[in-house]
Amino acid sequence: MNDHSTASVQGVDEDLARLTERLPIEPQKNQLQIVSQLVNYGDRGLTVLMEFLRSRQSLPPDPVAGKAYQILYRVNTLPTQEFLQTDFPEGLIPLKSARNIDYRLLQHLLAQQDFQAADSLTRQKLCELAGEAAIGRKWIYFTEVEQFPNSDLETIDSLWWVYSEGKFGFAQQHQLWLSVGKDFTKLWPKIGWKEGNNWTQYPSQFIWDLSAPVGHLPLLNQLRGVRVTASLFSHPVWTTSERFAK
Repeated sequence: MNDHSTASVQGVDEDLARLTERLPIEPQKNQLQIVSQLVNYGDRGLTVLMEFLRSRQSLPPDPVAGKAYQILYRVNTLPTQEFLQTDFPEGLIPLKSARNIDYRLLQHLLAQQDFQAADSLTRQKLCELAGEAAIGRKWIYFTEVEQFPNSDLETIDSLWWVYSEGKFGFAQQHQLWLSVGKDFTKLWPKIGWKEGNNWTQYPSQFIWDLSAPVGHLPLLNQLRGVRVTASLFSHPVWTTSERFAK
């Protein structure tokens, strides 16, 4: 190996060491960028991501852990498979449900960033939460939303938030709703559901990736009015849950 090659290898080693050192301590925005950069270092970068996730196992999942997990999940090499099966056999996010709802497929779709399929499944899961009648009609009443358990809304929202770099989820929509004085006419254009007098057309005009506005997903049907959305945004989970009340 000539001097130029040696210097190049040393430079890569130094860059990787610097990123590894910075990853746990930087602000979230920078951490997300570092996680993306580590992919460029091949197996060594993936090893850093595995060690990072392992060091955070006792902490609640956040969007940085979500992005690291997504990369390892989608790379799907033998070492990453073994790591995830050993250290995260049930997935990154605990799938708590007071009504025995199975959220494993939703976690899989969001880990794969298949946001359109995850959006459809989310509406299905809300119907399951509401009960047999809602499953049959394929939509929910606002009075059913009031009875949703905190644990299930926390699970659904955490899945969306963690796997979208913090951009999506009901809690994000709720915060934006509060920021516009609970005025739905101001909320819809802010999250990309309406432009002028025209509702965004489903599915072609919605944005199914991270270029979407904050709060763009998951979708709620507004064509019957805002009572379901208002009921969801008024649910006590957003003020009583430890994560949302911060």
